[in-house]
Amino acid sequence: MKLLFTLLLVLVALSGAPLFVVISAAALVCFYLMGVDLSIVIIEMYRLAANPLLIALLFFAFAGYVLAESGAGKRLVRLSVAIFGCIKGGLAVVALLSCAFFTALTGASGITIVALGGLLLPALLEERYSEDFSLGLLTSSGSLGLLFPPSLPMIIYGVVAGVSIPKLFLAGLIPGIFLLVLLIGYSIYKGVRGECRIITFDRHELFQTSRETIWEILLPVVVFGGIYSGFLAVREVAVVTLAYVLLVALVINRDVKLSQMPTIIGKTVVMVGGIIIILGAALAFNSFLIDQQVPSRVLIWIQSHVQSKFLFLIILNIFLLLVGCVLDIYSALVIVAPLIVPIAQGYDINLLHLGVVFLTNLQIGYTTPPIGMNLFIASLRFEQSIIRLGVASLPFLLILLVALLVITYVPALSLLLVR
Repeated sequence: MKLLFTLLLVLVALSGAPLFVVISAAALVCFYLMGVDLSIVIIEMYRLAANPLLIALLFFAFAGYVLAESGAGKRLVRLSVAIFGCIKGGLAVVALLSCAFFTALTGASGITIVALGGLLLPALLEERYSEDFSLGLLTSSGSLGLLFPPSLPMIIYGVVAGVSIPKLFLAGLIPGIFLLVLLIGYSIYKGVRGECRIITFDRHELFQTSRETIWEILLPVVVFGGIYSGFLAVREVAVVTLAYVLLVALVINRDVKLSQMPTIIGKTVVMVGGIIIILGAALAFNSFLIDQQVPSRVLIWIQSHVQSKFLFLIILNIFLLLVGCVLDIYSALVIVAPLIVPIAQGYDINLLHLGVVFLTNLQIGYTTPPIGMNLFIASLRFEQSIIRLGVASLPFLLILLVALLVITYVPALSLLLVR
């Protein structure tokens, strides 16, 4: 009977069924075979839906979709060009900073590539950057902002791992900046070595773009000020952020119309609803695994074969990179994190540091050939083959892997601000 159910689940997964269907089915089958009341899955979903942190996820996601529909991306690019366009490699720096900022606000690398890729690629080519460099830069930059607040994946990890969201936001700041600095250094080096042009500094253009972008510039102040002022909880900051974004988009800039709201709300509800369903099913299944002492048995097995914390972290990085290739970041977090957390605690790894390592791996996995999700999204957006995009992204991928090793083995980068 167990073998038959296992084969059926494998066939359902291979048929392309949604992930939450496969996970839910696996949880239900396991509980049925163990004689456990199947209502536990529904109870888990209800408990998650009532979790105040997921309310924050809903409002941050809504704010991100509103920003994605507005002209915020174009205004940020114009401002960045006005500031950095006068240095060699400046436009590449513009691309990196714009993508990181936009991904942090929207929480999705795919949206960044689609929204900003079509704007930045022609600009890079016009300034005489090579096509391969430009494609690799934009494909790799789509997920750079996942370590910066108010990153939705960070909120999900905090819920799953049971750690403080504000502390997790702090833990991601220095590693996120470190990743950006390395890529900016490489981009400037390529700009100096190449024949790319520079844009003459124009004070009037800087003043004009700063005035147009002032409301987007102030948004991180709203988020950080709300979280770390001590007056607001994370969910309250999310509500304030959404109110601010709606005020700017609908009233001040007027680049989002009320007629677009039903579509934006629909996209938000589908994404957040999908996350809750996956979370509920995954956590119910994880409850079954914990009840069967699977994590503790895996920990005992790993510790008997891997005594070194150093070696465990190498194995963890390789595993997470593979997970990042084959799963979207939300599914990876809710499925893998609950299993990894107790094992990592057995090696005395700080859970905040683990969260930063986790998200860094997953964002790199997005660009890892041959099946990284960003490669497929960029392939559709730029109408290029996945092979070409994979090759073009390799220099950036190598830099990110070097940064990953530093972040993994220098926990102070993640814990300095927290402490």
